[in-house]
Amino acid sequence: MMNEWVYVAAIIAVAIGGWWIRSLSVSGAVATVFVGLAVVLGFSWKGLLILGAFFVSSSCWSQFQQKRKTKMLEKIEKGAQRDYIQVLANGSIPAALSLLSIYFPSPHWLDMFIISIAAANADTWASEIGSLGRRPPRLLTTWEKVEAGTSGAVTMLGTCAALAGAFFIAVVGSFLWPNIPVVTVSFFGLLGSFFDTWFGAVWQTTYRCQICGIDTEKKEHCGQKTVRIKGYRLINNDVVNWLSILCSIIVYLFVTKLP
Repeated sequence: MMNEWVYVAAIIAVAIGGWWIRSLSVSGAVATVFVGLAVVLGFSWKGLLILGAFFVSSSCWSQFQQKRKTKMLEKIEKGAQRDYIQVLANGSIPAALSLLSIYFPSPHWLDMFIISIAAANADTWASEIGSLGRRPPRLLTTWEKVEAGTSGAVTMLGTCAALAGAFFIAVVGSFLWPNIPVVTVSFFGLLGSFFDTWFGAVWQTTYRCQICGIDTEKKEHCGQKTVRIKGYRLINNDVVNWLSILCSIIVYLFVTKLP
């Protein structure tokens, strides 16, 4: 019983800390508590540690070189402070897998849990580090050069960062649990990042400011409503993040042919 209260206190402390350093909004902090509680029910303190590895590392990279990312912030819908939707976009699938592992015991839930976090981490590292590259990114579908922060664009630096982010989670997982397939987790984590890029290029909605002409994820810019130029209205960056994690898990299930 004492351990359970320690876990709850740790989760709340992390959520408050995230709000304090402005990595989380109030709603994001609340969502973090619920995700953390679900994870600790399924995978105990080890699940919290690997979730914490994702949160701390992604928050650090989000805060890194913020001045150089100022222009990019004009293109993305939300800033570095995550709200509840962003938290759930990255954390709802790991939380669901944690709860499923309680009611339907199987060792495969753990692999899927770690892969889901690796995919989220890979995408975050790719976005935060890749935007700092000197070379302009290229759109995945047409390979044309675009501005940093454009959804569906890739750079060599961002791709390497995605691999590093997935590998980081895989290594942390291997220290916490025996027999974690580091290469497999890294691969499917990286695959999740590629899904994110593809969905961002093809499905994610993009708007254009009628005043300054910038392409952005925002529905308003320069004090005016923007005009949708591509994608589906309901598919924003949060939906893309959630879909990419889900797809990485689905492909893992298909490749490994689990029942």
